Amino acid sequence: MNIQTRKQSLRQSIIAARQKIVATESLRLSGLITARICELEAYRTATTVLGYMNFGAEFAAEIFLQQVLRDGKQVLLPKVNRDSKQLDVYRVADLAQDVALGLWDIREPLIERCEKVEDLPSIDLILLPGVAFGRDGARLGYGGGFYDKLLARLTTQPALIAAAFALQVVAQIPQEATDRKTDWLITENEVIHCRDMALQTPL
Repeated sequence: MNIQTRKQSLRQSIIAARQKIVATESLRLSGLITARICELEAYRTATTVLGYMNFGAEFAAEIFLQQVLRDGKQVLLPKVNRDSKQLDVYRVADLAQDVALGLWDIREPLIERCEKVEDLPSIDLILLPGVAFGRDGARLGYGGGFYDKLLARLTTQPALIAAAFALQVVAQIPQEATDRKTDWLITENEVIHCRDMALQTPL
């Protein structure tokens, strides 16, 4: 079985399991995860946060982003550029007014309301989406490679954080040379410092 086939099999398995979480429980767990992220020093010292708008049965990133705005930090969101096949980044001030359904029915910034951000080095923290994660920081996305391409464009090293339900944490994820690992993995049960496994703190 080649690496792409292994990735797709794992992707389908985790998505199916995640969809079994009832909506109320998903929101409860997302609230717990958000609280843990906000306790991180990397979050407390960040002034500009790049996040994403959740869809389907994902971690409710919108809960986290609302907290980011309440904390007086700047929120950036990605928008798929269909021509370049990359992510453009926009500053968003109001999650209710500044976004609308875009590609694949994922909410994206409205370009007529939001300022495009060219200064990517200003990003202090990135919340990475994904389907499955390893405790070593390995990440399995949805297959488009958009975030790996975005991270490759950065000239600085913002804190990379992944938020996931515990069922999304797996023993091993097939990796390719272009795959980037996350620094922190946060679930409803624990905070994992992926770059230093000695700092794992089960809660």
